[in-house]
Amino acid sequence: MSPDIVNEVTFLLHSFLLGIAITFAYDGFLILRRLVRHSLFLISLEDMIFWIACAIGVFYMLYEENNGVLRWFAVFGAAIGMLVYKKSVSSLFVNILTTIIERIFHVFFCFLRFILRPARFLGKKTGLLFGRFFRKGKKAGKYLKNKLTGKLKLLKITLSKH
Repeated sequence: MSPDIVNEVTFLLHSFLLGIAITFAYDGFLILRRLVRHSLFLISLEDMIFWIACAIGVFYMLYEENNGVLRWFAVFGAAIGMLVYKKSVSSLFVNILTTIIERIFHVFFCFLRFILRPARFLGKKTGLLFGRFFRKGKKAGKYLKNKLTGKLKLLKITLSKH
């Protein structure tokens, strides 16, 4: 086979692999969005940054392998790579990885809750103790405020008479 044909096939293969890599990277965002809720603004911002980074990556590949010339079969190869990955393993990968990460966090938080159980118990008991103390202090503060307000009004009346 001629070296030109080999170079073109290699370029098509790299385009195909770049399409797979782009979709694989986007699956990382999908996993993150399943784990943590995102607002529409944040999703749009992430997508914009992601696609700008992808455009830079595609341009770099075109520049390195084809002297910056856009070849439609390269775009077609990347699109086919994206489609093959998306239809074959993407949803399975996202579901499995999301489930694994959720379970790891669940085990971690159960362990953390078990470790912090004595601190929660002490916090509840001291909260009850301080709650009683502050309720009595609040009543005393209201009583003192009412007394001082009455004395202040009496002082104003006395001063305004003189």
